[in-house]
Amino acid sequence: MGGSNNVTEFVLLGLTQDPNGQKALFVMFLLTYIVTMVGNLLIMVTVISSPSLGSPMYFFLASLSLMDAGYSTATSPKLLIDLLCDKKTISFPACMGQLFIEHLFGGAEVFLLVAMAYDRYVAICKPLHYLTIMNQRVCILLLVVSWVGGFVHSVVQTVSVYSLPFCGPNVIDHFICDMYPLLGLACTDTYFFGLTVVANGGAMCMVVFTLLLISYGVILSSLKSYSQEGRAKALSTCTSHIIVIVLFFVPCIFMYVRPVSNFPIDKYMTVFYTVVTSMLNPLIYTLRNSDMKNAIKKLWYKKLVIPTLNVSLNYIM
Repeated sequence: MGGSNNVTEFVLLGLTQDPNGQKALFVMFLLTYIVTMVGNLLIMVTVISSPSLGSPMYFFLASLSLMDAGYSTATSPKLLIDLLCDKKTISFPACMGQLFIEHLFGGAEVFLLVAMAYDRYVAICKPLHYLTIMNQRVCILLLVVSWVGGFVHSVVQTVSVYSLPFCGPNVIDHFICDMYPLLGLACTDTYFFGLTVVANGGAMCMVVFTLLLISYGVILSSLKSYSQEGRAKALSTCTSHIIVIVLFFVPCIFMYVRPVSNFPIDKYMTVFYTVVTSMLNPLIYTLRNSDMKNAIKKLWYKKLVIPTLNVSLNYIM
């Protein structure tokens, strides 16, 4: 157990207390979770099995899909179960586990988005050296750094909460275990801890978001030398990256770049970046990318249409 701790479980109040509202939310979140998992798994399978998608950009995209699937799974199944249950509780170890996994995937994704921005920068600003700079070793190194960064960030967050004393109140007005709601329940002054959260989570989001916007500014300004067609393609890729970055970072910054406080709107902001963004990423990347769409069509045709035709022909013969 954590500090001087006699809290064995937390009660989650969830998103709404209204039974009808809970049913409606259950259907909505179940569909969202299915779309998220199918979309992200489809991207991973397509990238792995399509030789045409061998470039570093797709390697990072498949990694992002894995992170989104994990991030969504850290929160959605528990949220869905709770929407069906009258008593929404989570044990202390499970709560810490959820906090750890959530920040591991979320932190890794922050660093991966930086790697993806670097990849686009090299592809657009140094196209002749692209394959030598972004070789396989560099791509794997960037991915490992992303995971290690997420891991360190997550360990710091989880250990700081785990070491706090929880001695009485155990009701969380939220649907997941997150930093600020938990800090609000601790039986000690959490001002210093709050600052470490802002420094660890908030500053990371703020600095990375600013760097990403500057880097995409540099990338877009260097497109002037490109042909019309090249510019359109590069612009399309960068725009989809920028949309994902804004959707991910703006709610994160709202949540973590401020003193420890809990607002009613927090729950809905959290839904946005834990549930909605993970679903939108695969849609944004695949719908805006013709290579990806073509690869999915080919894969679909190879795995489903041709075997079906063969079965039909055998049957006829």
